[in-house]
Amino acid sequence: MPPKPRFQSVWTREPAPAKRVRDQPALSRDQIVREAMALLDQEGMDALSMRKLGARLGSGATSLYWHVANKDELLELVLDQVYAEAWTGGLAADGWRDTVAVLAYGLRGAMLKHPWVVTLIGSMPSLGPNAMAAVDTLVRTLSTAGFSPEELDYAVAAVMSYTIGATTPEASWINSRGRQEYGMDDWVESMKPQVRVAAAAYPELLARFEAHAPDDLDRSRQLSFDFGLMALLDGLDARLHGR
Repeated sequence: MPPKPRFQSVWTREPAPAKRVRDQPALSRDQIVREAMALLDQEGMDALSMRKLGARLGSGATSLYWHVANKDELLELVLDQVYAEAWTGGLAADGWRDTVAVLAYGLRGAMLKHPWVVTLIGSMPSLGPNAMAAVDTLVRTLSTAGFSPEELDYAVAAVMSYTIGATTPEASWINSRGRQEYGMDDWVESMKPQVRVAAAAYPELLARFEAHAPDDLDRSRQLSFDFGLMALLDGLDARLHGR
């Protein structure tokens, strides 16, 4: 019988105080997290290592291990910092829809600012205080709105799944583009002839592509996210009122 999985979260213990290792600067957990995020933003997930992070901090890996037992604990910390940027508010004064929208747009913005996070969401537990605060606000908001206990978890999951699912392809493209010399416009132009060949057997689809290919892809994606979020909120509202 295989051994049972065992996960030890960094959030289950108190942060260690800043400690000076001989001939090295004293480090705090916050310093480590800030520098790790800077490294991730500049070079991506593949570049992150405890040794490289220690070098950027002017310290050795030994100093880092005083605060985090391993790389997974470090990833837990940076993931929660993304949630801190995604959600900094409380219940919106204008009702549950606005609160949900603020959280959704905040999470989307944080994911696009830190696109490497898509490799962590879903594969790394979100047990940090900022993630918990965001989910707690969402649960309280939808509960106050009137969703039954039976529907509440599904409603929360729908909001999070839509936001993360709709944003992940954009973030993945940013990750990919960071390793290329060309930009989004160049990539779209290079794809047009291939789309015409692939869609040749579907004249209506091809005609729509020719007529409605967006001039501003970033704006088009923003409008697409807006439409999907509003449709989701409309559907939740209809369900809430039994329509």
